[in-house]
Amino acid sequence: MQTNKITRKNPTNMPKPVGHYTHITKIPRNADLFVTSGQIGIDSNGQIPECMNEQISNTFTNIRSVLASEQLEATTIIKVNIWATEKIDWDYMYSEWGQLFGHDYPAMTVGYLSELGLPEIKVEIEIWAASV
Repeated sequence: MQTNKITRKNPTNMPKPVGHYTHITKIPRNADLFVTSGQIGIDSNGQIPECMNEQISNTFTNIRSVLASEQLEATTIIKVNIWATEKIDWDYMYSEWGQLFGHDYPAMTVGYLSELGLPEIKVEIEIWAASV
């Protein structure tokens, strides 16, 4: 059955997600695909704060801005890749996550690395979106 909307599913034959994500997202045929560069915690003045949670907050602001530039909303996000150089405060991350997604979660991957593009960057989030 073909639908003209993005659908998300957690198959019943799999363990439930261990976080705020969905196991599989289906994109309908003829949807426009958008892939962002990794968004970082830089603020509007070009400054990268030292604090990881401030970087997370700025990163979500930047995600909203890049989505708005193409008239996209959080519901169009199909995949999120999160890269971090230090332990993520998941309570804080999920508070920002919840403000963006509510309970309609995209697929997600998280990776910890020793370094990102600049030494002061502690978190980078890449977004994949589809417009139907």
